[in-house]
Amino acid sequence: MDSTSSDISTPTRTPNPKQAQSPSDFTFRCPDATDGAAVFQLVRDCKPLDENSMYCNLLQCSHFSSTSIAAEANGQLAGFISGYRLPEQPDTLFVWQVAVHPDFRGKRLATQMLETLLRRIGDVHYLHTTITPDNLASWNTFRRLAQDLGATLNSQTFFDKDAHFGGVHDSEELVVIGPF
Repeated sequence: MDSTSSDISTPTRTPNPKQAQSPSDFTFRCPDATDGAAVFQLVRDCKPLDENSMYCNLLQCSHFSSTSIAAEANGQLAGFISGYRLPEQPDTLFVWQVAVHPDFRGKRLATQMLETLLRRIGDVHYLHTTITPDNLASWNTFRRLAQDLGATLNSQTFFDKDAHFGGVHDSEELVVIGPF
């Protein structure tokens, strides 16, 4: 690493939920590399999400900026979704991770981010993601999204706890929404 590697440790932006009262108080934008450290902290604050390295979050915010979204409330990071187009299926967006700061939950922010991201991208007809069987909040979010899109939602085991995770992580169900 060179001496400029310390530049990635930008100050963490802490949301102020008392200032964001309604869904219209959120602004949505493409992330950029300066968001990497704040995304890293946001994911840490969103247990039980799997943490990635800060470098991974920097890549999500830069290389995958056009297929990711940041949500702000009063200039503070309130939510983040990372995603990418499947290389063999460019009409399919794979949602890697959805993070909503605990102070902003219950405001449909995840659904708003997903809908805004899909409108921005425009030419996708399917959405894929993985969800552990016990993550009811994520299941509810993606079921609501499918309903809002008038699309079907199907799921099946994608990564098995024993076969893929060596028994140390719950199985991940592949959720397929579409066509829409």
